[in-house]
Amino acid sequence: MGKARRTTVLGWRWRRRDNPLRRHSDRAEAWVVLATWVLAAAGAIAAGLASALVIEDVMARSRAEGREVSAVLLETAPAALRDVSTGATYTHVRAKVRWTDGEGTVHIDRASVRAGADAGATATVWTDGNGHLIPTPMGPTEAEARAVLTGVGAAVGGGLAVLAGGRLVRLRIERRATELWAREWEKVGPRWGHRTG
Repeated sequence: MGKARRTTVLGWRWRRRDNPLRRHSDRAEAWVVLATWVLAAAGAIAAGLASALVIEDVMARSRAEGREVSAVLLETAPAALRDVSTGATYTHVRAKVRWTDGEGTVHIDRASVRAGADAGATATVWTDGNGHLIPTPMGPTEAEARAVLTGVGAAVGGGLAVLAGGRLVRLRIERRATELWAREWEKVGPRWGHRTG
């Protein structure tokens, strides 16, 4: 005897109502699948675009509010550091610097400077409107790349969340259908056992 082949009929849940094999749960499941995929696609696009726009806005504000200031190193910066696990060499290290803000107030803090720079050398640091150090703002290309990556991540995460929710709804429908089939079988099954050939 040969192996039985499974036949898949596309769209059988959507066909005419007089199909005796199609139950109410089959149509409900079909609508859930359709709604899940539409919502996942639309939600992923919306989440991705919204996240990308927010990141672009944050980066643009960071560049606009930051001020480039010349600072003086108060100590010799440590030599370049090498990460033993990855082999990466860090060309910038943290060292103590002094700068004066636009109001004439002198500030001293640790900032990222070129490795091995001598005390008394000048370094460029970035400050906010209050004269506090901030990280160097990203350039437009870096900011755009970060926005795209964040948008893609949000799109994938949002889409997967909707798909997972749809799958949970489908599992609940299938469990309910299985319970109904079990009840119907309890009524019909015993009658089949009394038939003789």
